[in-house]
Amino acid sequence: MSAECSSYLNADKVLVSGFSCPRTGGDARAVYCCGFQDVKYCCDDPHSFFPYEHSYMWWLSVGALVGLSIAAVVLFAFIITVCVLCYLFINTKPRSKLDTGLSLQMADSETRGSSVC
Repeated sequence: MSAECSSYLNADKVLVSGFSCPRTGGDARAVYCCGFQDVKYCCDDPHSFFPYEHSYMWWLSVGALVGLSIAAVVLFAFIITVCVLCYLFINTKPRSKLDTGLSLQMADSETRGSSVC
């Protein structure tokens, strides 16, 4: 079994001529043409989409973890800051109550008794 990889322009806009898989001197199991429009290669898995070794992906994962960790710390600091500011806002409000303009006094028992006839 073999596959033909057609010619393509790589990322540097250089024409790479087509080739057959497996390549001469390459892995005999790499019988499929894999890749994208700007990079093609022979591979042993027809569902392979990434031409680099797994160690390259590991460094991408480490970079993503570092970035996510920094983002989590920034988000945590933001939430703590908002909580502290809300606490300070609530506790530094003046304790005086607003005057509604209504007098809420209890009526005397004499006043209630004399108005009933």
